[in-house]
Amino acid sequence: MENWSKDTVFYHMYPLGLCGAPHLNDFSSVPEARLQRLKGWTEHILSLGCNAVYLGPLFESNSHGYDTADYFQVDRRLGTNQTLTDLVADYHAHGIRVILDGVFNHVGRNFWAFRDVQQNGPASAYVNWFAGLKFGSSNRYGDPFTYDTWNGYDSLVKLNLSNPQVCAHLLKAVEQWIGEYHIDGLRLDTADCLDMDYQKELAAFCRRLRPDFWLMGEVIHGDYNKWA
Repeated sequence: MENWSKDTVFYHMYPLGLCGAPHLNDFSSVPEARLQRLKGWTEHILSLGCNAVYLGPLFESNSHGYDTADYFQVDRRLGTNQTLTDLVADYHAHGIRVILDGVFNHVGRNFWAFRDVQQNGPASAYVNWFAGLKFGSSNRYGDPFTYDTWNGYDSLVKLNLSNPQVCAHLLKAVEQWIGEYHIDGLRLDTADCLDMDYQKELAAFCRRLRPDFWLMGEVIHGDYNKWA
């Protein structure tokens, strides 16, 4: 199948910042549809010759969006799932494809499974969802365990992508994003840190759902030939 991205010019937006969302999510406020403001950029995007948008993190998170709390809910600071559905439909109506940010290497400390570990300790059913999680010493936040992070940031908890349950959870989220929002592709955050077997599984899964689905990986370190 022809790769539509070869004739595509992307416009990148970081919605949490562009839409003026509060820096921190209180996880209790009524969703505010700030994401609708991005419709106002349509004519500008088209005037530049762009025919696709790449949107930064959109799903429920603690602060900047790369600290995911829930892969299945749009961040309440940006609106609801329906807000995103309407935005993608509007862009598509103007001939603009939509790419989302897939943040699968790590989650935030408010991620529901991580909170379960905090509450239930070694008895949690989700202990093996996180890379390098070990009990016996405390982390900087005072939890009685340590864990692997992204680039040393303790607020970004590395997922254990060798755990089939974790992979299934992430694939189910992607299935929702494709089925509910009708997105055209994903930019994979920190692809140079992602388990290669997981990336292969993700690629195959996406193309089964949609043969023309586009994936782009962020590779900063390592041999690019490995990903190609």
